[in-house]
Amino acid sequence: MPRPVYATIRRIFASLTVLLLVWLVTNVTPFLFLAAADDLQIEITKKGLGKEVVITQGAREWYMLVDVTPENTVVVRQEKEQDKYLVDESETHDRPMAPIEVDGAIADYVNSVKARVPKK
Repeated sequence: MPRPVYATIRRIFASLTVLLLVWLVTNVTPFLFLAAADDLQIEITKKGLGKEVVITQGAREWYMLVDVTPENTVVVRQEKEQDKYLVDESETHDRPMAPIEVDGAIADYVNSVKARVPKK
């Protein structure tokens, strides 16, 4: 491979390493930094065995909580504009979700919001 390719690979690896360190130190997924191009503010935090995501764009807010207990999993989704709730729903699963399932549900939710939000 030519030298510029090695430099690019090194930069990508360094960026991924920094994001991994941010996640390990703060336990907050660094999506906030990755979402700037979409004009969305995305914050994902760990809550016990589950996770919580808050996505904001101006007066709009999307919220998802995946609450995992040893007996079950509760998933809460809300969408509001200013103080008016457009979506407020929850579902209960009769088993605890595995961490990879929680991450998948959060990623799917973030991607669905990104797909529905018009680009500015």
